[in-house]
Amino acid sequence: MLTKIVGDRVYDFSHVVGGRDQVMGPLSLAFGDGNEVFAIVSNLGGARGVTRFTVGLYPGEEEVVNRIGERGEDEGQLTWASGIALDSHRNIYVTDAWTDRVSVFTPDGEFSRAFGTHGSGECQFGRPSGIAIDASDCVLVVDTLNHRVQKLSADGRYICEWGRFGQGEGQFDSPWGITTDADGFVYVADHKNHRIQKFDGDGRFVFALGSHGSGDYEFDHPSDVAVDPAGDIYVCDWVNHRVQAYDADGRYITTFIGDAQELSKWQREYVRSNPDVYKARRRVYTLEPEWRFALPSAVEFDSRNSRLMVADTQRWRIQIYNKLLDYSEPQFNI
Repeated sequence: MLTKIVGDRVYDFSHVVGGRDQVMGPLSLAFGDGNEVFAIVSNLGGARGVTRFTVGLYPGEEEVVNRIGERGEDEGQLTWASGIALDSHRNIYVTDAWTDRVSVFTPDGEFSRAFGTHGSGECQFGRPSGIAIDASDCVLVVDTLNHRVQKLSADGRYICEWGRFGQGEGQFDSPWGITTDADGFVYVADHKNHRIQKFDGDGRFVFALGSHGSGDYEFDHPSDVAVDPAGDIYVCDWVNHRVQAYDADGRYITTFIGDAQELSKWQREYVRSNPDVYKARRRVYTLEPEWRFALPSAVEFDSRNSRLMVADTQRWRIQIYNKLLDYSEPQFNI
């Protein structure tokens, strides 16, 4: 179903962006100005870096702008980049789970500074993953193996933290993705506890959503979470190969499973240049399995363009759904 109508909400599948050389294994997404998208991508060798590209409103308008961060362990280099976020000045913050630090780049992609070391103290990390920046440009880092969230200033000074290992309220087991909403609340994908937790900006517990399973209110290792301007919550349900949507109070809305019936611009170029791939696609009974998500790792809501983007990691692409705000049913005369 390309157009999904659920109550007063309408989601319309737009298009897919991806390609073997351009968007290999997207792991995390962030938005810049206009149609600018930043993605943590991994290549066939396992290295991870940042690709900046533009994603237009229609298929075929995507273009790679540049790549940020060389491979390595020195300052300004990235080895195992995991999360990405932009502050109000468009500075780019990238967590590196290998070097246990956050690297900061200018809007043009030049290295600016880094903070963090390995450990469990203040401004120390154990495999940092998700990262978000609040309205005050404070940096929220998911400290995965320390089972906590650290809140830091833009220059890396410690402010506060919350969480420890466990299954209770405000406790985590290997948390991963993180986001904030328009009211300053913080949402964390509690990966191995199979739930999403919501906190206020100082880390006070608000509510938890989900348990282990494959039902409407269940997750299997959720990897990311996003919130749109209306307060709707989107959970990247990693092992269940889907994204689930809930309203601001945690009531189930719908599920997205992937609808990429048409190849992206870069995927079409790859198929056309490989006759064996073209022939293999012609021989299968149906291509429907290819439309669906395969271990999606990240979800973000592009508020400027009212669209949901899902990092469809194992299929090397990003699937895009528009959230339509002015949809009207077509009228037919029969």
